[in-house]
Amino acid sequence: MNKIAISLHQVCCIAEGQALLDIGALSIQHGERIAIVGHNGAGKSTLLRLLTGFMPAAHGQVAVLGRDLAGSPSAQALRTLRCEVGQIHQGLHLVTRLSALENVLIGSLGRVTGWRSWIRHFPTVEIARAEAALHAVGLLARAKTRADKLSGGERQKVAIARLLVQQPKLILADEPTAALDPAAAGEVCHLLAQAARDATLISVVHNPSLLSLLADRVIGLKNGRIAFDLPLAAVDDQKLTNLYRPDEAAPAAPWQLPEIPRHSVFS
Repeated sequence: MNKIAISLHQVCCIAEGQALLDIGALSIQHGERIAIVGHNGAGKSTLLRLLTGFMPAAHGQVAVLGRDLAGSPSAQALRTLRCEVGQIHQGLHLVTRLSALENVLIGSLGRVTGWRSWIRHFPTVEIARAEAALHAVGLLARAKTRADKLSGGERQKVAIARLLVQQPKLILADEPTAALDPAAAGEVCHLLAQAARDATLISVVHNPSLLSLLADRVIGLKNGRIAFDLPLAAVDDQKLTNLYRPDEAAPAAPWQLPEIPRHSVFS
């Protein structure tokens, strides 16, 4: 039986008096591949921040990889969780002045601690892992190239190689193919799926043509609420059209607090 990787119950995230996320219930099993879709401001990025503890829940129960994130988890608990969560952001978060290899080695910082991490003095075994990861994504020949000298597709591959070194249990990808041409986007999706073979993968996806490359299950968000949660095969053009149509709002959760304004805000 699969273990539950993520469990949300009656969760509400609020910022500046507005509800950014309002989820009655959501359960994700370990090893699932999930795509999150929805308009700008639907709550997609807020959901990813919630799952890493960067966005606290004002209400409800949040469990990620067996850890309770409701209330105020300790800094140590959050550090431990984030060692098990790999992330790919639109901005990639690569260190531009470091080489591709050095950026990949950052994925080993959960294992390399103390003075070694401060001066980037990595054990031979970690360097070998990083080189193997770059080889796996086809970038070993660019190992010594600074990140700011790489193309957009190459930088995404470096970020994926970093995941391979980190070996996370949960991967959160926020628009992993943003600004890539179709060929590069398809290759990055394939590599990301390979990197997530032993992990749970949650991807924010804007291009519907990429859904089949990244997900078996699709969750549609609308104004911070779940509009649908369906197997990939059940998500057709009409459901996506309704999701993005401004006059089609998701139903309010039955426990929703009426005094909180529910305006769409950019996530």
